[in-house]
Amino acid sequence: MATRRLISASSITRTVAILRVTARRRDAAAVTAVTGASYLLVFLYAIGNLTYQPGIGQALVPVADPVSRAVEPGPGRFVYEPIAIVDLWTVRVLFSPINTAIGVGLGVLVGLNLGLSYLAVVQPKACGLGTSSGILASIPAVLAGTACCAPVVLLVLGITAGGTLLAVISWLLPVGVVLLIASLVYLSGRIDPNLAAA
Repeated sequence: MATRRLISASSITRTVAILRVTARRRDAAAVTAVTGASYLLVFLYAIGNLTYQPGIGQALVPVADPVSRAVEPGPGRFVYEPIAIVDLWTVRVLFSPINTAIGVGLGVLVGLNLGLSYLAVVQPKACGLGTSSGILASIPAVLAGTACCAPVVLLVLGITAGGTLLAVISWLLPVGVVLLIASLVYLSGRIDPNLAAA
């Protein structure tokens, strides 16, 4: 029991150290930031909070009771109602603080995973892996990161999903978060912070 706690504490400490190295390296930080921001936009688009509508101008329309509306469940699991409509020329944002927070959290996890995977690709010696292994290490992050968009993927592919499949899909978001965190810890354990910082 004590050994398991020690391993958990050391793996968390190592993960934090590697994430600091990632934040200090401009190239890895850029990969992390661009990936995270892109993922946030895709997430908001996938849940219908971000749409492209040319010629809508500029407007801000809040709802009457934003506090109670913000925690009201939306049309799907882990989706909440918006508290304002924000029109920006060609983009309409249905702003939901909880949906945005979920998207930011997922974007950070996906960005960090791909930032670490980037280190594995450009500095395979720091990871004790070959270059191809670094690319393979990014696959769990990509697969886990797309879990929240599974309903959109099904629609694009034209697959008719039964009730059982839809029930499983609604739990892919928390499963995706767990996989992203596990992937971070795994990748961090494979990277030497001293070599990666170079």
